[in-house]
Amino acid sequence: MNARLAMGLLVVLGAGLAGCQSSGTSTPAAAATAAPQSEYVIGPGDTLQIFVWQHPEVSVTIPVRPDGRISTPLVEDVVAVGKTPTQLARDLEGQIGQYIRTPSVSVIVTSFVGTFSNQVRVVGQAASPQAIPFRQDMTLLDVMIQVGGLSPTAAGNRAKIIRRTGGQEQEIPVRIQDLLNKGDTTKNVAMEPGDVLIIPESRL
Repeated sequence: MNARLAMGLLVVLGAGLAGCQSSGTSTPAAAATAAPQSEYVIGPGDTLQIFVWQHPEVSVTIPVRPDGRISTPLVEDVVAVGKTPTQLARDLEGQIGQYIRTPSVSVIVTSFVGTFSNQVRVVGQAASPQAIPFRQDMTLLDVMIQVGGLSPTAAGNRAKIIRRTGGQEQEIPVRIQDLLNKGDTTKNVAMEPGDVLIIPESRL
């Protein structure tokens, strides 16, 4: 009887240890398979804080111009668009180094717009048409909240998303009025970076 009980305990303990090993490896494995977020890429309209260590007189907060460049007190017309903050910081160190010995530069993006490929652009009859930085898991509802909803003259149920996939342009009809006014969440769709949401004007 004791032998059978001991055998049963060994079986239960073995199963428990196997379960612990399985659960212990599943979380790190899932984390490992999740792709790490790539570093942010600077776009036109972003606001950058350029900090030069121990040199506040040349540390500035500046916008990225529409031509993709910035100018600092020591360096003019530096290309910022398409670079990560780290890459831009290293470039600035190289150029500021002509005036300051071994400068240490940090670049912080304080206002995000991003490159076109990392934006969702809303045009037409939104309350506040604009380009929005894409965020992971962004939906049509998120976009409409960001732009303040539809304008009074919008034909929201005739809106469409223009999406480029594999070099091909795709039109996706969306019914924004049903989503916002009726709360029909089946009309909520996932957005992708680079999407353009077009909201036409009502014919009435």
